[in-house]
Amino acid sequence: MKAFTEEIGRAVVIPNDSINTDIILPKQFLKNILKTGFGKDLFFDWRYLEDGSLNPDFELNKPEHKGATILITGTDFGSGSSREHAVWALTDYGFKAVIAGGFSDIFYMNATKNGLLPIVLPEADRAVLRQVKADELITINLPQQEVIYNTQAFHFDINPQWKEKFIKGEDDIDHTLQFANQITAFEQKRPNFG
Repeated sequence: MKAFTEEIGRAVVIPNDSINTDIILPKQFLKNILKTGFGKDLFFDWRYLEDGSLNPDFELNKPEHKGATILITGTDFGSGSSREHAVWALTDYGFKAVIAGGFSDIFYMNATKNGLLPIVLPEADRAVLRQVKADELITINLPQQEVIYNTQAFHFDINPQWKEKFIKGEDDIDHTLQFANQITAFEQKRPNFG
């Protein structure tokens, strides 16, 4: 996992509530088991017209939002199935963080394990952030747990263990490998019954 301490990037706003994993990445794209190649299919039913061309009215398709790394959205983001592919689609597209009013528990955990920072902010804070223009930058300072836009800073909470893992760029396997010597010592002490 890549370390995340600060993200200074452009944002795109998709203000809808209850964006579930079927909307984020429809089921027909779940055939790939790699973590890459899903970005082109992100929000497929919203991004593309029936003839396969880009929907010019959808925010991600607007040229001014190309390269956005922060997604600002509504409440209840990522509900539905437990597909990790939805997170892979967001990160493969280029998003580093999603700011929402809330996340499903499974999506939240999938995000933290794949380097996508899920940030929960109340409606009043998100109402201010939804005013961001395509050429303006938002800063996410993870050590300070703040989202900064213009002169305003919005505090967010995060589990201290997940915060540390993001800052160190450490996933669960990296964390476990820190204890490799103790694991090996334990295994060597176990009786061999075979």
